[in-house]
Formats: sequence, C-alpha cells, structure tokens
Amino acid sequence: MNSKKWNINESQIELQDRIKSISESLGISRLVATLLVNRGMDTPKAALGFIRLSDTLLHDAYLIPDMEKAVDRIYESVNKKEKIVIYGDYDVDGVTSVSILMLYFKECGVSADYYIPDRKGEGYGVNVSAIEQFARDGVTLMITVDTGVTAVEETEYAKSLGIDVVITDHHECHAILPSASAVVNPRRHDSSYPFKELAGVGVVFKLVSALTERKYKLDESLAGENYLKEVVDKYIDLVAMGTIADVMPLVDENRLFVSLGLRKMNRDTRLGLSSLLVAAQSNNDPSRQQKKISVTSSTISYTVAPRINAAGRIDNAGKAVELFLTENEEKACTIAEELCHINRARQTEENRIIEEVEKKIEREFDPENDKVIVLDDSNWHHGVIGIVASRITEKYGTPSILISFEGDIGKGSGRSIKGINLVEALSAASDYLVKFGGHELAAGLTVERGSLEGFKRAINDYVKSLPEELIEGASIDADALITAEDITVENAESLELLEPYGVANPTPLFVIKNLVIADIMLLGQKHTRLLLRDPHSGARITALRFGIPRSGLEYYVSDKVDVLASLSVNEFRDQKTAQLIIKDIRLSDGNIISDSERARYKEIITGAAHRREEELLPTRDDISLVYLYVKRRVGTTRDEYMGIRELLSSLCAKKINYVKLRLILDILVESGVLTAQYSGENLENVKFGVNFVKSKVDIEKSPTYIRVKSSLHKG
Repeated sequence: MNSKKWNINESQIELQDRIKSISESLGISRLVATLLVNRGMDTPKAALGFIRLSDTLLHDAYLIPDMEKAVDRIYESVNKKEKIVIYGDYDVDGVTSVSILMLYFKECGVSADYYIPDRKGEGYGVNVSAIEQFARDGVTLMITVDTGVTAVEETEYAKSLGIDVVITDHHECHAILPSASAVVNPRRHDSSYPFKELAGVGVVFKLVSALTERKYKLDESLAGENYLKEVVDKYIDLVAMGTIADVMPLVDENRLFVSLGLRKMNRDTRLGLSSLLVAAQSNNDPSRQQKKISVTSSTISYTVAPRINAAGRIDNAGKAVELFLTENEEKACTIAEELCHINRARQTEENRIIEEVEKKIEREFDPENDKVIVLDDSNWHHGVIGIVASRITEKYGTPSILISFEGDIGKGSGRSIKGINLVEALSAASDYLVKFGGHELAAGLTVERGSLEGFKRAINDYVKSLPEELIEGASIDADALITAEDITVENAESLELLEPYGVANPTPLFVIKNLVIADIMLLGQKHTRLLLRDPHSGARITALRFGIPRSGLEYYVSDKVDVLASLSVNEFRDQKTAQLIIKDIRLSDGNIISDSERARYKEIITGAAHRREEELLPTRDDISLVYLYVKRRVGTTRDEYMGIRELLSSLCAKKINYVKLRLILDILVESGVLTAQYSGENLENVKFGVNFVKSKVDIEKSPTYIRVKSSLHKG
C-alpha cells in the first residue's frame, strides 16, 4: 500500500531545441530551462514572463460576483457607523483574513469586532449561538471571511434578527447559495472571474482592493493615484501567508501575491511575524545565537503556519489575530511565545493520535475492499485530526477521514489524493452527513454515530466507481532524470528563479539512478543522513531523508538505489555544497522480497498448514547458520541496523527462504540467544543483540518451532 509510482517527465528528450533556445536566450542553465519547458513555458518570451512575473496582472476585483453589492453594503455600514463583526475561520487563512479586515477598518476609523468560533465546542462554519450573541450586542452587519458559503439557514436566521450578512469565501459552493446581501466567491457557478483558486485571504484582499478603489474614486484628491499600491503595501504579506498556508496553487495571481508578500516580509517584516520567527528559532535551539531568518514559502509552511494553526486547533485562534494586530513589541513577544508553547502541545497530541490511528489501520482497514480510510474515536482532539489525516494520506497513498465523536455527534477532517475530489465524494455520501464542506483535497464533515457505517459504505462505493486511470494519488511526479554531474551548487542556486514554490508550481523533483549508499546515519532524532556515491564518477553526494529516522529506513551500506529528490544548497562555515532532500527511495534492481512472501509468513506464524516441499520447517543446521552470521555481523559496523534483505542475500545459497528466515529469527529470540527490535515500513529493519547462554538451547521447545512443526501437512 505504500509503494508509489514515479512519473518522470521526459519531455526534455523531445524538446531539446526549445530547451537550448530558452537557455541561450535568457542566459540560464539547461536544468532551469528544462523545468520551464516542463511547466508550459516553452518559448523564451513565456519563460522570461514567468521568471519576472510580468506575465501576471491583478484581475479586476469587481469581476467576482456580488463584489459591487458587498462594497455598497460595507460603505453604507461605515457611513452609518453601524456595529460590524467579522466572522472568520480558525486556520491561517481565516486568521490572516480577519487581520486584514480589522486593520482596514481601523485605518478607516471604524471600530469593528471579530469572532472566530471555538473549534472543539462550535466546529467549522457560522453557528446560530454566535449570531444570537451578535444580535444582543447590537450588530447589524456580519462579514464572513474564509467561511459562510454553505451557511444558508444561518444567514436566514441572522436576517431574521436584523443582521445583514456579507459573505466572502473561496470554498466549493453548493447548489443553493445563502440569501445574503452579497456572496463574494470566485468559485460561484455564475462567476466570470478569470482565476478561481484564490485563498480566503485572497478574496478578502480583493474586497479591500474594491473598497479602496471606491475610496479613490470618491476622493478627488486621490485622482490618478494607484490604489492597488496602497493595498499591496499594507496587506500583501498577510495575503501571501494565508495563501501559502492554505496550500493554494501558486499560479496566476497567487504566485504574484506570494512573490510580492515574501519580498515584503524580508524587507519590512511585520512585528507579529518577526516576533514569531524569533520565538520559533529560540524554542527550536535555545543555545544558538539568534540570526535574521530569510522568509521563504517553506518558512511559512513549516515554521509560521503550524504555530498559528495550533492556536485554532487546541486553544484560541484569537491569539494569532492579536499577534498581527498589536503594535506593542512586548505583547507581540508574549503572544509568540504562547503560540510556540501551544504548538508543542499540539505536536504531542498529534503524535499520540497518529500512533492510535496506525494501530486502528492495522486492525480495521482492509485495502483490498476499502478505498478510503475512515476511522473514529471519542478521545481524539478534533483540532488535530486534520493534520493526522494529512500524514496518513501521505503515508498510505489513500484518502483518509478521521472523526472525533462527542456523544453521538462526530466531527471529521479528511484529506484526499490527486484524482479523488473529496467534496464530490462527500456529496455522494451526503445522505449520511449532517453537513460538509471544503476543497478537492481537504474537507470537513459532521456525522451522527448511527449514520457512520452507512457513510463508510457510501463513500467507499463512490471511490470504487471512479475509473482507476483517473486516480493518481499513489504516484509522485518528477521533473527530470538527472545524473550526479548535475548536482552542483550552481544548479541548486539557479532553481531560485522558479520560486515561489507551492501547489501547481512545486519544488522541482529529480530522479537520480544507480547510486551506492556509502554511509548512513541518524540525523537528530527524526531524520536520516545518507552519503551516496556515483559508481561512474566516484562523486559523493550528501542526501537527507527528513521525517524518517534510521530505524525506519530499510536501506543499508552498499545498497544500489534510485532516489527521487529535490536539490538544495547546504551552507556550513561559509562553505556551500549541493545536497539532495530525498522524497522517495528504492532499490535500483528491485526488491528481492515479495508481498506474497510477507503474507505467507503472517499465515504461517498464525498456524496455517504448509507442505514439506515449501521447506519452511528449519533444521538445527539452518538455525545455527543464521545465528552464527548474526553473531559475526553484530558490532562490526557503525550502522547498528541489519536488514532481512542482507540476511537473505547472504544465506540464499543455503536454501533459506524468506519465510524460513523469519521463523528462524523468531525461534532464536524465543530461545533467548538473540534479541531483535524490528522497525521500518515492512518491519524488516533489525537491531540485533546477542545474549550469552550458559547451557545448550533446545530449539524444539520454542513455541514457534512447535507450531510450525505441528502444522506441517504430512500427506
């Protein structure tokens, strides 16, 4: 279930003339030219436009449906000094959206409030109890950001209490839209807006742009001035942050937002962001001297976003909003430290849930019949299950939905794979759901306990009905096949021309084949460092495998491997070297162990019958051979792990097959002469220990030996 197909783009073979033309015309490396051609920029003009972002202009905000209505209603509210509340979501997209509108209203001299629901108690979306509180507080206009497009009943209820609603959202629309004063969403079926993939914060940016344009038109003193420059200068960093964190495609306007936003973050860092970066750096390594951090898409994705999201997941997202609103340095530092503390608590909870989910998958998930992992529990924190679902989907290459129940009501978060639209899948199973919403690859839902089994059947039936050729989740796209000679600092640095990276403009991935592992070691507690050697040139390449410790990597010194990796620069003591960041790895000559052999071993250890010709019952000589090999091998290399593959390769001439070898190891451990800690994807990475045994060991008393001998078919 974990193996992934590598889709290697080989267009460079057919398009050498175009690649050469772009490389020579623009004075860029052939590698960058290849990537540009692969991504559709196959002329010098198109390639130059992509690099300089001159091929993208900001579209007219008024092309989004109901933008004019939204501006009219907000202007009316501002002029009448009505009480306004901004209703947002609790993720980074929602937090940055709320922050922009709050800053805008402050600039206008309007005292607006904001409200972000409690994820655990209220869940996603607009809720009735909050609306009732707004009515009691005298609110007459509610503006939703990053939410609200499915709040049909809630909008009607708000109107009945005298509250007008302006909805700004970017999620998929249902057939019926709320009857609000305005529903501003580029995904509306009647939308003529040329770019549908804005984040929620992108829609808010468009709203503020439209409001500012109106101001410039009404104020004669501003005639001829560039209103967009004002909006970009004030808010583009927050727009970039929300767009990156919400994993929106970095093409068209989004690419421009992120490029301009990152530039602003590095030139003129907002107080809240700089405080968070300093706190994160200090928390990660208190002993290190603080240095200015260069903010990239990765910085936002892996440092900033998790800490902001953590507030909404297990605490109060309002803390993150206050971080971006405050102008007090001491307050900003305090909030940033709090967010880092909350994030550590989130990580602890996340790891606990992942452990439980993987145990449930082993017990409950049947990959032959189920195409979607749907699991539930009453002790999972609702704010964390979305992250866990992401990691489960990435690991197993299968859509996953995790549901946290409180009483009879379950709130779930799902993640999907390329080719399976999760919102469409939930729609097909909607008879069993209270509500749902989201994007193609990520969605939320509410389900009653009594409907859970029906929901599982319905969503699996839907996914089973999809044509297999459309489902690409179990594959990884690689940009090009390269050699060790291409792994240079110059090439790695030249890739910066394609930034910012994200969905639809991903970090370039390359395949390098037939490299030999020269060394392998633990990097920190969670990562692995490999030293790879090119057998042709002798070149040595450092490669990092993040997120998988040495115990989880079933590869060993002398293995010949193919790697799928990104290319980066490592800077240490003012020296730059090129290195690989491994995304996936496999044996160059294929795996010598089949899934059928693994399955047969599991059958045998549970008592399945076997025939003499299978040669599974080990003799004393077989067991002695394995024991002596392990005894000689333990402690002779720096790498303390040994693979089942190594043992098989060394012992295959002795007719010891995979199943017999695993049984022998079980017998040796049960007999007390060896200890074995199994780890890795297939539990075939082994750390052995050799015990000193005074008396002779009777292997025939081992429970495994007795079971295997008794299940031997005598016929």
